[in-house]
Amino acid sequence: MDKYYSITELTREFGVSTRTLRFYEDEGLIHPERRGRTRLYRQADRHLLQEILRGRRIGLTLAEIGEIIQVYKEPPGEVGQLNLVLKRVGEKREELRQKRKDIEDTLAELDNVEEACLTRLAEIGVGT
Repeated sequence: MDKYYSITELTREFGVSTRTLRFYEDEGLIHPERRGRTRLYRQADRHLLQEILRGRRIGLTLAEIGEIIQVYKEPPGEVGQLNLVLKRVGEKREELRQKRKDIEDTLAELDNVEEACLTRLAEIGVGT
C-alpha cells in the first residue's frame, strides 16, 4: 500500500509553505493525487520536492529543474538526467567562480579608492 503525505506533513518536514507546494504543482513539477480538495502526496512527490529544493539551493531555476525532471522521464532516462545535472552543476560552479572573482576585484578596487582618499587627506593636512 502506498504511503501518502498531506500538504501539512510536507510543509513541516521541508520547511516550506503550502503556497510553495501549490506553486510547484502549478508549474508541473509535482503531481499530487486529489481527493476532493485534498492533495495527497506520494513518496515519489516527496522525493521530487526534496530534489526541487536541492536544485533551488544550488541556484537552479525552476525551468532548469523542470528540464532535469523531464529528462528522467524520457530516453535516455537516468543517464541523461545525471549527465544534465553534471552539466548544470558545472555551469553553476563557473558562475559562482566568476562572481567570486568579481567580488574580489571590487574589494581590491575599494581598497585602492580608500587608500587614495586617505593619501589625499594626508596631503592636504586633514587627519581622519
